[in-house]
Amino acid sequence: MATVADRVFNFSAGPAVLPLAVLERARDELLSLPGVGMSVLEISHRSKAFDEILERTLADLGSLIGLGDDHELVLLQGGASLQFAMVPLNLLAGQSAAANYILTGTWGKSGLKEAMRIGPTHIAWDGEQTGYDRLPAPTDIGLSENPSFVHITSNETIQGVQWQQLPEVGDTPLVCDCSSDFLSRPIELNRFGLLYACAQKNAGIAGVTAVAIRKDLLERSPDSLPAMLDYRTFVSKGSRPNTPPVFAIYVLGLVCDWLLREVGGLEQMAAQNAAKAALLYDVLDASEGFYRGHAAADCRSQMNVTFRLPSPELEQVFLEEASRHGLSDLKGHRSVGGIRASVYNAMPEAGVLALRDFMNDFRNARS
Repeated sequence: MATVADRVFNFSAGPAVLPLAVLERARDELLSLPGVGMSVLEISHRSKAFDEILERTLADLGSLIGLGDDHELVLLQGGASLQFAMVPLNLLAGQSAAANYILTGTWGKSGLKEAMRIGPTHIAWDGEQTGYDRLPAPTDIGLSENPSFVHITSNETIQGVQWQQLPEVGDTPLVCDCSSDFLSRPIELNRFGLLYACAQKNAGIAGVTAVAIRKDLLERSPDSLPAMLDYRTFVSKGSRPNTPPVFAIYVLGLVCDWLLREVGGLEQMAAQNAAKAALLYDVLDASEGFYRGHAAADCRSQMNVTFRLPSPELEQVFLEEASRHGLSDLKGHRSVGGIRASVYNAMPEAGVLALRDFMNDFRNARS
């Protein structure tokens, strides 16, 4: 039987490491939910037991993100990839003004590709020329006239760049894919017309996606939309227009409970994440070029630390030796290569310290 001692340090970009307390509670409750007499994998999505899970999850999640009266919060399926299409289907279809996209990496480009199928679009800034290694300065962003919305990706997992200050877009709705840094730091929800995030980075497991949308924007959704592509359907049906991802919502609820009651909220979580990321960036900065970080120093992600070694061959040796030291899933995305250490909420400091020490030893052995 597997034990905690058998676990490696999982630096995967997603699905990602979960809090040990969440895994243990899910394990303990899997056979029979307390007071229910059956597994969460078996309960009806219309049962009183799931009513309580859903209500508690939405309440705790709303508390974490500062949900107010101006926004609706819903849970649905399909991941961020479905949101790439749902956002323009609801906010752009039938509009004459262009949707503006600020492209800071691969996932922003994926969102734009879907929007181009649906309505007019405008690229307000594109970092492709420098390999998406930085964010735009405010003066670099060129919005079109009266955009339908402005879309950003708060954290690009592949390139390892992250917005620290949101762009100023005036009264235009700001739409954000915050999948990979959702619940890692406080959210200024009042700054967003709509934000969306799949759960499998910081918030749980694959299968559920959270969307917070400003209520007035629901009026833009065309009546011709299929019901399951219309945000109003999920609002009116309380996130249950059909059978929802029950287990994924249950795990999301456990993660929210952990963040609120064990971590102490998103301010505390952000401080922990900053400290963990700094341990690795300090190694990069002190390595005299042996480790070359991809992102510009002032645009670095606190979620995904991306870097290269002197050669692809040495990177492969690094990955093999790291694996033997219990440091798993450090290979960079297939589209860019290199090394990527994802240090999401649930990555313990011990894991980051182990990687830091390995990186120093690996470099020293080759100096």
